This record gives sequence, C-alpha cells and structure tokens, in this order.
Amino acid sequence: MTDLQVPTIACVTGQSDTHLTKIQSHRLHSAITADFIALQNAAKQAGFDLTIASSFRDFERQALIWNNKFSGQRPVYNSQQKVVDLTNLNDIDKCIAIMRYSALPGASRHHFGTDLDVYDKASVSDDYQLQLSPHEYEKNGPFSAFSEWLGIHLEKFGFYRPYREDLNGVAPELWHISHIKQSQLLSIQLTESALRKCIENSELLGKSAVLAHLPSLYKRFVTNVSPP
Repeated sequence: MTDLQVPTIACVTGQSDTHLTKIQSHRLHSAITADFIALQNAAKQAGFDLTIASSFRDFERQALIWNNKFSGQRPVYNSQQKVVDLTNLNDIDKCIAIMRYSALPGASRHHFGTDLDVYDKASVSDDYQLQLSPHEYEKNGPFSAFSEWLGIHLEKFGFYRPYREDLNGVAPELWHISHIKQSQLLSIQLTESALRKCIENSELLGKSAVLAHLPSLYKRFVTNVSPP
C-alpha cells in the first residue's frame, strides 16, 4: 500500500497484506508498530510481558474459522461460555450465535492489522493453555492485573478496547486492543456495500442468510463498537 492513509478495500477485508510489517513473528499495520512497541515497553516497566496472541488474520483464515463453526466442527460459545447447540437453529440464528465471538469474514477487525489480542505472558507458566476467555481477565483471573493496567494506560499509546462492554453485538473481549487512529481510517472504508461484494464472491457457509440480513448484521456486529 503506497499510501497508508488511503487503504484499499482488499486491505480492509483481509484479501491483501501489503499494509503490514512483520514484528515479533506477527504482522501488524506498518503505521502502528512504533506505538505498539512503546506500549509493550511501558508494560514491561510495569512488570508485565505484553505478548501478542493474535494479530493480522486474512480473509481465508477467518472463513475457515467461520465455516468450521457453522458446520459444527468447532464449538460456538455464548456469553456464559457455554457451548451453543446449533442443530436446531436456522441459518441466520447460527450466524448470530457465531458472531458473538467470531467476526464475519471480510468484517473482522483483525484484517486491518491494527487490532491485536494480547495477554501477560509473565503471569502464567510456559505450558499454560491460553483461552482468551473473560474469566482470565476478570477479578482473580491470571491476567486481571494486566487487564486493569491496560484499561488505565492504553489510550496514552494510541490504543483502546473496541469490545470493552456488551452492546448486544460482539461479546466483551478485554484481550482485544485496537489502534485508534489507524483502525478508524480502515473501518470507514468497510462499507456495507463493500462487505456485500466480498461475501458474494466467497464460499462461506450460510452465505444466503448473511446476505439477506446483512444490513442488520452490519449495524449490530460491525459498526456497533465502543468509542475510544
């Protein structure tokens, strides 16, 4: 991407990686690396080992996650962390259940390269099985102190939590941080019409239901995020 201020639709929907730079075995948006390193260094000074669990995820990877969940090969969880029985749900209700924790391919903020799932590696053993679930970041969880520190310091380094509260869209994800400026520049390019074209050209399971209900899904799960 020659101009970081004018992202292409392919970059926004996870179909291009030209806007990314590799750092610490992960790929991030080129314009956020300095801010991320500053945040990571500040966390280290505070006694935390801020580690990336997930960064850029392309369309194909997100589509694989989606299709595995839609077909029942991978569990779908509700807000109480209970497995949802999809067998008696129609296609649109399956989609809604999945979207509480997994974004619609083409609409994942992880496509931007500006959004990261992070944890404190220093607070758990090397063989700890990271779950990225609410109980890990809430009171008495292994990352509760780290989570509290993030809540106080993120914005100083240009980041925030887009899913810090339940807005009846994506469930709260205290591990998910986003670069304020660059994510906003990309998110405004992710229009409903651009997303529709992306999905129409895909092999997503439940595609007909998604396209039929896209206006409401887009409003509830794509643009419905907490403000910085």
